[in-house]
Amino acid sequence: MLIKRIVVGNLKVNCYLVIDEDTKKAIIIDPGANKEAILEKVNEQNLTVKYIINTHVHADHIGANKYLLEETGAKLLVHKADAEFLQDPKLNLSAYIDDPQEKIISPVADKLLVAGDKIECGNLTFEVVHTPGHTPGSICLKSKQILFSGDTLFARGVGRTDFPQGSSPDLKNSLQKITQFDLNLKLYPGHGPTTTLEKAKKNNPYI
Repeated sequence: MLIKRIVVGNLKVNCYLVIDEDTKKAIIIDPGANKEAILEKVNEQNLTVKYIINTHVHADHIGANKYLLEETGAKLLVHKADAEFLQDPKLNLSAYIDDPQEKIISPVADKLLVAGDKIECGNLTFEVVHTPGHTPGSICLKSKQILFSGDTLFARGVGRTDFPQGSSPDLKNSLQKITQFDLNLKLYPGHGPTTTLEKAKKNNPYI
């Protein structure tokens, strides 16, 4: 597995290009902005993008969905509890951006995910871990010793819960779920630096 991080947009979202080097198949996680830059990385390595996955459906994580779906032919996957956010600018928060042209209505998902789903891309397999709190449909993607944690867990913080349909009790339960994983688990969050679960438990006051 090869992981390329592309920091996109004003909120510095970590968009991840996850590549199976044997088959050249790939997944794009959270393409929030900078659509041409993401596509350039795909084309540089002659990749076939199988899926675009949003760890949750907020504007800063979905802004390039439409363009990249059209350019790559990939399928869009989101958790079923966030499905309505894709086409509702108030729920995905793009309605609150000053520029009216920035209102985001994403294509609908090709598949709605639930906890425990397995996502296969070439020789790679990811398990969907449902981690509501930041949004009702927030997810993490787990593969062996790697966890893409979206805006559920950062190196030194967690996602906000004061947005539409956010829930502090749900987030607390989700964090408890994550802390049961192996301490050597490497975390790839939606914002900020990569870390390990062990370091996060030492440095992050929320867990």
